[in-house]
Amino acid sequence: MARVAGVDIPNQKIAEVSLTYIHGIGRSAARQILSDVGIPTDAKVKDLTEEDLDKIRKKIDADYTIEGSLRATTRMNIKRLMDIGCYRGLRHRRGLPARGQRSRTNARTRKGPRKTIAGKKKAPK
Repeated sequence: MARVAGVDIPNQKIAEVSLTYIHGIGRSAARQILSDVGIPTDAKVKDLTEEDLDKIRKKIDADYTIEGSLRATTRMNIKRLMDIGCYRGLRHRRGLPARGQRSRTNARTRKGPRKTIAGKKKAPK
């Protein structure tokens, strides 16, 4: 496996897809990196030379915020919102959706598994 930015990228996949294993690089960024370096997007990683990989590493280091520093930046942004007490910060603090989604019936991913409330009975008709 080739190592780029501290991440092992798979050899069997094409370079464009392999670069997306790095946190902070998606398909369009991977395509842009490869075109700037002069490598075809459909080239497999195992076929790339060490010089090509070095060019990719330098391009990523120079132009992109990735992996640990990106995660730290994101974490600090969320912490800032929580500290100033804005609406989005309160939603993060409570573990609820922060972008206006419905939370009465859905939002199970953010809220976690259902907590049943005991003693709630239906009134007779």
